[in-house]
Amino acid sequence: MKKSLILYALVAALGGFLFGFDTAVINGALPFFRDYFQLDKVMEGWAMSSAILGCIVGAIGIGKPGDIYGRRNMLKVMAALFLVSAIGTGTSTNITSFIIFRIIGGLAVGGSSVLSPMYISEIAPAKFRGRLAITFQLALVIGILLAFATDLALINTGVNNWRWMFISEAGPAILFFALLFFVSRSPRWLVKTGNYDKARLVIEKVNPTTDSSKLLQEIKESIDSEVMEHVKYLFKKPYLRLVIIGILIGMFNQTTGIAIVMIYSSDIFRAAGFGTESAILQTVIVGFTNLTFTIIAMTLIDKIGRKLLLLLGSVGMTIFLGLFSYVFFFDIGGFMPLIFMISFVACFAFSQGAVVWVLFAEMFPNNIRSRGVSIGSFSHWVFYAILLFFFPVIKKSFSDNSGIGYIFAFFAFATLISYFFYKKFIVETKGKTLEQIEKDWEIGEKKH
Repeated sequence: MKKSLILYALVAALGGFLFGFDTAVINGALPFFRDYFQLDKVMEGWAMSSAILGCIVGAIGIGKPGDIYGRRNMLKVMAALFLVSAIGTGTSTNITSFIIFRIIGGLAVGGSSVLSPMYISEIAPAKFRGRLAITFQLALVIGILLAFATDLALINTGVNNWRWMFISEAGPAILFFALLFFVSRSPRWLVKTGNYDKARLVIEKVNPTTDSSKLLQEIKESIDSEVMEHVKYLFKKPYLRLVIIGILIGMFNQTTGIAIVMIYSSDIFRAAGFGTESAILQTVIVGFTNLTFTIIAMTLIDKIGRKLLLLLGSVGMTIFLGLFSYVFFFDIGGFMPLIFMISFVACFAFSQGAVVWVLFAEMFPNNIRSRGVSIGSFSHWVFYAILLFFFPVIKKSFSDNSGIGYIFAFFAFATLISYFFYKKFIVETKGKTLEQIEKDWEIGEKKH
């Protein structure tokens, strides 16, 4: 594998790192800024979920700019937004400005969730695309883990500890922006814009063993400028089925409950009987588990494929989500909640966590990829927002911990349903060029 290819993938994956850090750093900061701003449960839910408004807008709105200005240039804009959000959130003196800067960070997260995996998939050779695309998810879980570790490290720094937790994101945001000047543009975006010679040079640079002329011709043949320029084609055959599948993938990814675990895990552990500092420590263990099993998935995705990972993970998650809900129905204390949560996170990281963003970046044809990934990511963030907002409200409506039990029982049922969905509708993509994958989806469309 060429060093330039690895460099480009790792730089783009920094968007995933900031995605993970930005969404998780609020976890450990919650009890401190909640007290500072004196938030009730409704405002707490809004403060926690407000960034997702930005994620939704960023995800659905980045497709067109990504096509016009290129993935690389728009990632630079996302890096700048991450920086503004980090500093602004950490220096806020009232809840209104805090929420505004969280929304700005959300715009960056939503945009990066579309652009980073799409750029990596468009630049990577078929043989390595799965593991390279997972670098986005790997960076994401490293970002989550480091956010948890940063929260733990800063917890005893005084009344302003929560401010430093948010401001700590500024460093990687600056690094991301600077490194983007050292990567090439996506070859498929260059073909879309008619820069064939530049596209050939990028292909030969990152994958010198490929037949660049043949691949270039395949990319050219897959592009229809009429379809690219008009949104209406997204809702017509052969693209409509893919769009619907993308929306459902985004929904099922969130109805596993992973957002609740990653954002509210410290509150959940406190409900299970742990102290605040101990609860934050448990989140670090959860983050480390997420990282470990993402690395395992990275070694397997190009060997056993995306679909099998999804199916195996759905079975495991269903079991452990069910056990986790049982713990809260019957007030089982000790370390059982931690064991079941870690097991669930391991199954998620091994499957949906590693595969979903790869699928989004691979499954849509060149003509609609940017907009298709935007719609899939949009679905992901909409359900993320719904769950994040209602979790504290539903939890409060029960006098005991059974509310958490009901919530995770629902997640177990939804994840079981996802098993049958993936089994029926997902096309295996390992080892195929994006253009070959496009043909496979067309065959699936004809069968249905």
